[in-house]
Amino acid sequence: MQFADRLNAIETSAIRELFKLLGKPGIISFAGGFPDPALFDVEGIRESTAAVLASNPGPVLQYGATEGYQPLREQLSVFMKNKGATVAPDGLIVTTGSQQALDLIGKTLISPGDKVIVEAPTFLATIQCFRLYGAHLIGAPIDADGVNVDKLEQLIEEHKPKLVYLIPTFGNPSGATLSLARRKRILEIAVRTGTVIVEDDPYGELYFGDAPPASLLALSDSVPGSRDWLVHCGSLSKILSPGLRVGWMIAPTELLARATMCKQFSDAHTSNLTQAAAAHYLTLNRLDGALAVVRKTYAERARVMGESLRSALGDAITFNAPQGGMFFWARLTGAQGKETNATVFAQRAIEKLVAFVPGAPFYAHDADASTLRLSFATADVAKIEEGVARLGQAL
Repeated sequence: MQFADRLNAIETSAIRELFKLLGKPGIISFAGGFPDPALFDVEGIRESTAAVLASNPGPVLQYGATEGYQPLREQLSVFMKNKGATVAPDGLIVTTGSQQALDLIGKTLISPGDKVIVEAPTFLATIQCFRLYGAHLIGAPIDADGVNVDKLEQLIEEHKPKLVYLIPTFGNPSGATLSLARRKRILEIAVRTGTVIVEDDPYGELYFGDAPPASLLALSDSVPGSRDWLVHCGSLSKILSPGLRVGWMIAPTELLARATMCKQFSDAHTSNLTQAAAAHYLTLNRLDGALAVVRKTYAERARVMGESLRSALGDAITFNAPQGGMFFWARLTGAQGKETNATVFAQRAIEKLVAFVPGAPFYAHDADASTLRLSFATADVAKIEEGVARLGQAL
């Protein structure tokens, strides 16, 4: 069987391959990027699903509009307004998770050979998705305050990319948050250079202390013309439930129309039942309470992971403690003759029954082999302490 040429540049996800090793009894995993299912508001989701099936089951069990279930679009408009961004219900489309939004961006904007700038490191699935459509990916370096805007501006001037993809708030895998000053500069650069900026924001509500800076979308009102160059992807996966597969895409009218057309070819529409349940849930005023529990839990787990890493690995590892999200991004220093290759370290860690993801796959090119990603979201405090102790033994 002869497959499409576009598959030649794509490899199976390193993370998905790693999951095959996680069935060993007693293993502690820091590898996944999943929310903790113990924190799902099951009662609220159950109530919402029952309500929409009881009140008017026909429409929610029937085919629906590709753009999305209208009551959900209205609720998402309110949700975004509460985050400081004015979005009309018809200014967004509902997608099957934010991952579909990225796929629609690839379908509508990327032609083979087009240059696309991403953070280095960035979300692995984005690298795979954009490469599937033939993008030539260029990495922009980041630090604790997000992407280096001076370097990003240079790369935009040099390469004139089709788009720039960023996770400004609690990035995956970096955990970094783009500073307010850098956010405003990026919007100004987008207007001056005519560059599309894609803002992926699945983690923005998972902050531990003070709320992060306003999203690029919310800030766009203060930078004239920037809204014309901005695409915003949102999701309920990390804040309510990934199983609902509810995400959304906010974009200029012409792009939104073409994305809707391409979505018609993919899945006709996102599940009406889950859209309706999500819409009803957002009317219950339960999300803030549920998020408060998640934030408190993740903050404690992140604190314990940071302390445990310093205690068990000492100066053999360096990291910036995240202020939200689900991840630690760390680098092996090689201090005291310890291991510097994270892939080798990961293999030894599996032998000690603890898992994490080496950082190399998160780079579009010129990977830093000493980096690694650890998620604290699904392991309780005791498992975090034990798992990190095992990492110390493996190193």
